[in-house]
Amino acid sequence: MRAAFRQMLRTVTLSLGLAGACAAVAEPPERQEREALRVCADGNNLPFSNEAGEGFENRIAELMADDLGVPLTYVWAPQVMGFVRNTLELRVCDVIIGTPAGYEFVQNSNAYYRSVYSLVVPEGSELEVTRLDDPAFEGRRIGVVVETPPVVPLRRGGARVEGYPLMVDTRVRAPVRDAIEDVVSGKTDGAVLWGPLAGYYAARQEPPLEVIPLVDDDSGAQLDYRITMGIRHGEPHWKDWINDFIDRHQAEIDAILTDYGVPLLDRHGRLIQAGEEGGS
Repeated sequence: MRAAFRQMLRTVTLSLGLAGACAAVAEPPERQEREALRVCADGNNLPFSNEAGEGFENRIAELMADDLGVPLTYVWAPQVMGFVRNTLELRVCDVIIGTPAGYEFVQNSNAYYRSVYSLVVPEGSELEVTRLDDPAFEGRRIGVVVETPPVVPLRRGGARVEGYPLMVDTRVRAPVRDAIEDVVSGKTDGAVLWGPLAGYYAARQEPPLEVIPLVDDDSGAQLDYRITMGIRHGEPHWKDWINDFIDRHQAEIDAILTDYGVPLLDRHGRLIQAGEEGGS
């Protein structure tokens, strides 16, 4: 285990070597005036963002730009290894609308939503479970993105895991959409996917698939995450403005997320029902 961890650390260190080298150089002072809201985003990554502005991160960015009173512009790049280095660190854009809390290569804002991995099944499926260690998974063929937290508990519980790639160029492949289509076709009995992806793609099938947030899981896997906005380190005033924006517009942000079928959790990890106040 330790050897594997050291190998992973070496790989990450090598891949981010350029970012580390840049960090050693004195950064220019924080910008005080903004002529535009410059967003770093993936141009083909629904439900989060796309170049047509159809994602929920696009809508949140529009809300931010309106609040700032400036135009909204984007720098598009596939959200794969090197995304932060090739966008935010190059100073060609100033904010990533969705980054996990604790992601060390950015400065995190306060969290503006919290979601959870969810089971996607056909309507009427016998597989109605809210935890990964439920015996009902044994022998079932379950789609899951490889190297994500649900994989190990599912295998440990006897599920027949159908894997889909994690790091892909979204201009070429859409593994989550493939996982959903396999549920529709009957190739798999269900799929365990990150909540925003599960909710969005399940609702767009005919008939819609059922989404079951895994809120009772006690398998030991981390299935729920707080999502923040990511900015460069050393920009405290920008971070303060974003935190204030989130605080003032939380209800509107929750409404946008609900429109996209995102399963939302409150600060205690409980599922928020439609119409309830959110926050993270």
